[in-house]
Amino acid sequence: MVRMGLRSMRSTMIALAAFLAGGPVAGKAPEYDLIIRNGTIYDGSGRLPFEGDVAVKGDRIVRVGPRLPGNAARVIDATGNAIAPGFINAFSHATYSLVTDPLAEADLRQGVTLEILGEGDSPGPFNAEQAAQLRRHVPIPFEWRTLGEYLAALEKRGTAVNFAAWVGATTVRANVLGIADVKPTPDQLIKMRALVRRAMEEGALGLSTALIYVPGSFADTEELAALASEAGRCGGIYVSHMRSEGDHFLEALDELIEIARRSGAPAETFHIKVGAPGNWPKMATALARIRAARAAGVRITANMYPYSASSTGMTASLPPWVQQGGEDAMRIRLKNPMIRSRVIAEMRDPAPSWENVMNGAGGAKGVVLSSFRNEKLRHFTGKTLAEVAALRGVSAEEAALQLIEEEHGKLYVFYFTMNEDNLRMQVREPYVSFGSDASAMTITPEAMRSGQHPRGFGTFARIFARYVRDEKLLTVQEAVRRLTSLPAANYSLPDRGWLKPGYLADIVVFDPAKIQDRATYRQPFSYAIGVSDVIVNGVPALANGEPTGARAGRFVRGRAWTGRSEGGCRASASAWRWRF
Repeated sequence: MVRMGLRSMRSTMIALAAFLAGGPVAGKAPEYDLIIRNGTIYDGSGRLPFEGDVAVKGDRIVRVGPRLPGNAARVIDATGNAIAPGFINAFSHATYSLVTDPLAEADLRQGVTLEILGEGDSPGPFNAEQAAQLRRHVPIPFEWRTLGEYLAALEKRGTAVNFAAWVGATTVRANVLGIADVKPTPDQLIKMRALVRRAMEEGALGLSTALIYVPGSFADTEELAALASEAGRCGGIYVSHMRSEGDHFLEALDELIEIARRSGAPAETFHIKVGAPGNWPKMATALARIRAARAAGVRITANMYPYSASSTGMTASLPPWVQQGGEDAMRIRLKNPMIRSRVIAEMRDPAPSWENVMNGAGGAKGVVLSSFRNEKLRHFTGKTLAEVAALRGVSAEEAALQLIEEEHGKLYVFYFTMNEDNLRMQVREPYVSFGSDASAMTITPEAMRSGQHPRGFGTFARIFARYVRDEKLLTVQEAVRRLTSLPAANYSLPDRGWLKPGYLADIVVFDPAKIQDRATYRQPFSYAIGVSDVIVNGVPALANGEPTGARAGRFVRGRAWTGRSEGGCRASASAWRWRF
C-alpha cells in the first residue's frame, strides 16, 4: 500500500509538473493549442515589459499574464527572449512576389507577420489593356481584374504571412485616362472615384500615390484630394510617396497635409526622406510642420526605412515628358537625336522643374548600379554610373540612357541621397513606423540574379540592432510599439498589433540582445538573425529559427469591406470613428 501510494504520488507530481510547464497531461485534453512561456512580454503598448506567458487557442490569443496555469498541445520556451506582437511591414513591395515566394523568408525571419502592399500601383482595378500588359511582364497563375479578386486569390493560394493593400491612384488613373499627361474631365473623375470606392469595399486600406514617378506625377492636388475623399469616406487613409524628396520637399509635404485637410482622410508619407546635402536641413522643418499639423487635428503620420540610400529605377533621373506612354514609347523617342540631346540637357539642369533623383545623390558618383537582367551588363553591378561612363568614354547622362536601352526593362540603382543625422531625427518621432520598401524574398539562385537593397533583408532587425542597442535612440518597448500597435492604429487594422486576449495570434519571439541585420549593399542576400519563432494566426510559421512551411497568412481587409456586417462606405469621412 505504501509502495502504491508513493507511485501514485510520483505520478501526481509528474502530472503537476507537466501541467505547470504547459505540456499535455496524460488523459487530459490540452486547454490551449499553444503556450509561449517564460518570456519578457512587450505587449505593443510601449509600456514597460513584464515576465509572463501567452496562451493561444485556435487563431486567437486567449490569455496573457505571469505563469499561466493550464496545459497546451505545443509549448515554446521563451526564457531569455522577448515575446511581442508580430511586426507589421508598413510599406512592402511583396504584391507579386508573394505568389512565387509565399514563404517570404526575408521578412518572416525578422518577425514580420503582416505585409502592407503597394505604392501608387495596385493589382487592380484593371481594364483589359492593363491586365494584358501586366501579364506580359509578371506571370501570375490565376485570372483577376479587381483588387479584391487578386488578394482573395492570393489568400487561396497560400502565404506564410498576412497581407493587406492600398488601392493605387496610379492604377485608377491609368484605368480611366491611360498613362498620358492629361487632366480628367468631371465625368472621368466620377469614374475614378467609383473605382476607389469599389476597391475600398473589396478590402483596401486606403489610397496610395507615387507622385515622383510617371504617370502618377501627372495627377494634380485637386484630383488627389477627390480620390482621397473617397478613401476617407470609406474609413481609409491617404498614403503617398510625395512629389519631391529634394528641392521641393517642403512643398510636397504641404501638399500632403492639404490633401488630408480637404479630404478628411488621415495621411501618411511613405519612407519619409530628403535628398542632397543642400536640402538636408529641411528635414527638421518638415518634422516641425508635421507636429504642428497633428497638434491642429490633422492626422499625419510617416513611415521610413533605416538606410541612407534609396533603390529605384534609373528613369527617376529622366524628365517625365520623355516617359509618357510607357517604356516602349520612351525608347522610340530616345532614338531621335534631337530628343536625346534635349533629355541630356534637362538631366544636367541643376534645378529642374521635375524631380531628378540623380541630383539628390550628388551626381553620377552617388548612383550605384544594383542589378541587371541583361547578362552582358552584369559585370557593371556595384559600379557607380560615373565609373561606367568613364569606361565607355561617354557622359554620365549618355551612359544612363545607353544602359536603360540595353537593359530592356527597368534598370535598378542605389541613390545615395540621405543623411544619417536626419534618419536619427526621424526615428525619434513617435508617429513614425517602419517599412522595408522591398519585396519579401527567399534566397534562391534565381532571386539573387535580380539584385536587392539590403533593406529587403534587414530593415526590422536593424531597428533593434542600430537604434535600440547601439545608438539607444529607442527602447525595446518603443521599437516594438512602432512595429506593431502604431501601424495597426494608423491603418485601422482590427485585432492586430497587440498581445491582448481576443486579438489574433500574430506573435514573434526574439532576442533583443542578438537580433541583427547582416545584409549589405554589396551582399544584400543575407538573412537577419535573432528571431526564433513566429506565429501567424495561431500557426507556427517559424520554429527555432527555421520556416515550417505553413501558409496560414490571410488577406487583412479594410474597414469598408462589404463582407462584414458594418462594411460599406459611409456618407462622409467624419462618420467613421478613427483609430488614431
